[in-house]
Amino acid sequence: MAAERTQDRDRERSVPRIRLDLPRERRSRLLPEYDPEAFGRLSERIARFLGTGRFLVWMTLTVVVWIGWNIFAPSSLRFDEYPFIFLTLALSLQASYAAPLILLAQNRQDDRDRVNLEQDRKQNERSIADTEYLTREIAALRMGLGEVATRDWIRSELQDLIKELEERRDLFPSGEDRGSDVPDR
Repeated sequence: MAAERTQDRDRERSVPRIRLDLPRERRSRLLPEYDPEAFGRLSERIARFLGTGRFLVWMTLTVVVWIGWNIFAPSSLRFDEYPFIFLTLALSLQASYAAPLILLAQNRQDDRDRVNLEQDRKQNERSIADTEYLTREIAALRMGLGEVATRDWIRSELQDLIKELEERRDLFPSGEDRGSDVPDR
């Protein structure tokens, strides 16, 4: 089967690809492939667990049981004598993996924070621009409103006209208006 794959690869290299809309087959690599996002999410989950009280309780119980077993168990069942070198090695191994995982999780959090801050900054810039635009529009409306007839102004003008009409009626009670061009019928 490996020979067939090698022959297929050789044939693929010697014959130019005819279809450009199809991707090439992936080449096999010596190192295993992994998804960086999945690894990052896993490291964050581990880092979150390492920062909990539950982890501290389990770690403390493990160390107490380990030490208790190796002190009080019969000599034939003990696997780590008094200086507890194997326990020290296990804790060092755990710490050597925990530190980079925690740093990786912090770096990912920093990246997320940086993106969020950038989005917040852009949103603030848009809000400021919108506020300045609305401020200019309100100022323009206020300036324009000074030139527009308001309800109170129209009311006062109508009252003045009514007074003027009443005065004319009092001056010309028969309805004969001297300045009228309309003939009586």
